[in-house]
Amino acid sequence: MALKSTICKAELSISDMDRQYYGSHTLTIAQHPSENDARMMVRLLAFACEASEDLALTRGLDEPDEPDLWEKTLTGDIAHWIDLGQPDEARLKRAASRADRVTVFVYQPASAREWWKSVSGKAGKLRNLTVRSIPGEAVEELAQLARRAMRLTVTIQDGEIWVSDDERSVQLRLDTWQQAG
Repeated sequence: MALKSTICKAELSISDMDRQYYGSHTLTIAQHPSENDARMMVRLLAFACEASEDLALTRGLDEPDEPDLWEKTLTGDIAHWIDLGQPDEARLKRAASRADRVTVFVYQPASAREWWKSVSGKAGKLRNLTVRSIPGEAVEELAQLARRAMRLTVTIQDGEIWVSDDERSVQLRLDTWQQAG
C-alpha cells in the first residue's frame, strides 16, 4: 500500500516591494511522503518570490513531467516553469523549450556548486533560465516554520527576504547564479 501525501494549508501574505507585488494566497500543499519539511518550505519560498495571480503549485514529485510550480496562460501555454533542486541538463532544456521563463531554486549547498559546474556550460546558453541559490542555514530555519496549517508573512525589499509566522522570522538573501535575459 502506497503512502499518501500529507495535506498542509498555508496562508501567504506577500509584500514584494522589489516587484511591486502585494497579495494574499491560500495554498493547499500536498507534501509527498518523500518530501521533507525543508523542501516543502522551499516550494513556499519560491512561490512567494515569483508570486503572481496565476502562479500555482503542481503535483510536483507525483508527476515527473511537471515542475514544482508553474504559471500558465489562458491558452494553456506555460509562461513560467519553476523547479527546485538540481535538475539535469535534459530537464532544463525541455523546460526552456516549453516555457517562456524558467527559474530553478537550488537549496542543497553541499552539492549545488558541483551541480552548477556540471550544467552551467549548456545551461548558460538557455536565455530564458534563471538560477537562484538559497543559503543552507536559511533552508534549515525555514523548515522550522513548517506546520500542517501555516499563516506566513513574506516581505521582500532590496533583495532581502523575511519570512515570518507568529513566533519567529527567517531573514535571507538569494544568490543569483544566472539571470534570464
